[in-house]
Amino acid sequence: MDTVDSLYAALGEPALRQVVAAFYRRVPSDDLLGPLYPPDDWAGAEKRLADFLVFRFGGPPIYIEERGHPRLRVRHMPFAISTRERDRWLDLMAASIAECQIPPEAAAAMTSFFADVADAMRNRPD
Repeated sequence: MDTVDSLYAALGEPALRQVVAAFYRRVPSDDLLGPLYPPDDWAGAEKRLADFLVFRFGGPPIYIEERGHPRLRVRHMPFAISTRERDRWLDLMAASIAECQIPPEAAAAMTSFFADVADAMRNRPD
């Protein structure tokens, strides 16, 4: 897998959306991440992440058409994200990738991408 830009072509949209769905099955009951999410917008949060990943991994620009530039850091600023939250997010996403049996090469590309982005979302001291 050369870049994350080829993940959509390699995996297809259903697989990407399945990973996100698996992630959002874990988050509501998570003691650290669950409280960060608005309780009345789980479906919206799942759709936004799935649309973003489809776009970022080389698929249709649904996210951009509906929400504009991702501005991820700005959009996440209201939520307290330290190393603990970053690491938990990565743990839950890794479990979701494994559950969906993403092939190793694609899983490695996704994991690397998520690690970089999650680290950039940290906005509180440890």
